[in-house]
Amino acid sequence: MNKTVAEAQSFITAIQGKLPASDTVETAIAAPALFLQTMLDANQENVLRIAAESCYYEDEGAYTGETSPKALHAMGIPYTIVGHSERRRYFNETDDVINRKVQAVFRNGMTPIICCDETMGRRESGERIHWVVNQVSAALKGVSAEDAAKIVVAYEPSWAIGSGTTASSDQAEEGCYLIRQTLADIYSDDLANGVRVLYGGSVKPDNIAGLMKNANVDGVLAGGSSLDEQSFVELANYQNM
Repeated sequence: MNKTVAEAQSFITAIQGKLPASDTVETAIAAPALFLQTMLDANQENVLRIAAESCYYEDEGAYTGETSPKALHAMGIPYTIVGHSERRRYFNETDDVINRKVQAVFRNGMTPIICCDETMGRRESGERIHWVVNQVSAALKGVSAEDAAKIVVAYEPSWAIGSGTTASSDQAEEGCYLIRQTLADIYSDDLANGVRVLYGGSVKPDNIAGLMKNANVDGVLAGGSSLDEQSFVELANYQNM
């Protein structure tokens, strides 16, 4: 929940022509529903993908204030974040709600970016593995292998989000590896190896290269550092920095 419509449009204009080619790096930015059409209109000549921050699990109806996945698809939105830690924490989204949203996103021809969380308390108590596995498996309940092969999963330890403290390279790799193994257990090794797994949590231009060296980290989900045009461009072009 940042920026105004004018600021969002200015952001898109500022990064025009500064992102890597889409055949080498896929770059997307998720924004509030208020701005999506304006950003799509400003993004005609850009390789950037415009995504939604969230959506509801019903296509339409008496759900005042919610964002329809059917309407997002009609706008041309390809991705929607589902299950972000802030949605879980501040808006009490349960695993069941997240699963229904995942199915709604697929039903409407989009791809979910599924976030799974980890709290520092659970890490210290030795329950981390159990927690991450549960969130991934719960989000994909009833989802076919055909659909699951399209998902993007983001590992975002809540203690790292917005704290300035990034998970170590080894911690990021461990979390992303565990997600991939969970997908292999539910579906197959081939499917798990094809799914993109991201790391999110205080990602910055000065630490992205170290995170991306890991075999199971396919990309990043950046928060605060994506709000600045120059920082966003540096993240996308980290290999050339």
